Amino acid sequence: MDARDVLRRLRTDDLRYLLALADTGRIGAAADHLSVDASTVSRRLRALEKVLGTRILKRSSEGWELTDFGSSIVERARPIDEALQSVARAVRGESDDAIRGDFRLTAPDAFSTAFVVPALKRLRLEHPGLNIELLTATRQLNLHQAGFDLAIALSDQVTKRLFTETLAVYRLSFYATDEYLTRCGTPQTLDDLHNHTVIFYVESLLQVGDLDFGNYAPGVEVHFASTNIYAQLEAAACGAGIGLLPRFMALREPALRELTHLAPEIRLRYVMAARREALGRPALQAVRNAVHREVQERSGELI
Repeated sequence: MDARDVLRRLRTDDLRYLLALADTGRIGAAADHLSVDASTVSRRLRALEKVLGTRILKRSSEGWELTDFGSSIVERARPIDEALQSVARAVRGESDDAIRGDFRLTAPDAFSTAFVVPALKRLRLEHPGLNIELLTATRQLNLHQAGFDLAIALSDQVTKRLFTETLAVYRLSFYATDEYLTRCGTPQTLDDLHNHTVIFYVESLLQVGDLDFGNYAPGVEVHFASTNIYAQLEAAACGAGIGLLPRFMALREPALRELTHLAPEIRLRYVMAARREALGRPALQAVRNAVHREVQERSGELI
């Protein structure tokens, strides 16, 4: 098939289906994005492959993955879609710099509240047409399960399909109130924690290896456990025990005092991840830059 035949048979709309799948990694998610059913997405992509005369997608354990040729088509199709979006904005009388549409971000509970929400608030003031879905959970980054546009996670054990970068490094430390320390004594060593109520995550339900309490206080038992970081923070702040907490969370409770001598150098890293095929999306770049800006401006709260 020569180039003229391809141009005659190629439907620009089919490229939008390919871009939607490249951005989401799943047929169902692409269908939701385009407001059609999954069978329509599958049919249009098969039609596009027939026109192009080669495979552009391959099945993987994590959903759909672009072939090398498919990736090259996505790169070429992205400006076409942006041009169509520009025309639609002009019809609505909007600035060409306006960013619209739905965007899904996943991040850990604590970090999302402390840093992501303020960043997104500022971003939506600039782009009110951008609709944000923020999924919060402290878990391993799972490309197929999450169905995200951009993800922030503690774990950097991700697949080759993802672009990842370090977003922030923060300190994890032990905190307690003066009232608790007066009542129960101040531990001088990690071994002394055996005689105290320690507050942390529920180990059996924890999905992030970097938060394994045994890494920081071997042999010490957690007596007050919760899957919710805010419950842990509140427990420490009301004098229920000694919590192992992120510094940026502990700063929210003036009553908490850091026991720096117990864990002076516990530092963990947040990574930001996105599908490589989606990096050119204006919405993705806008959200990514907004979160980086928030972290940079408030870096003192992390370390």
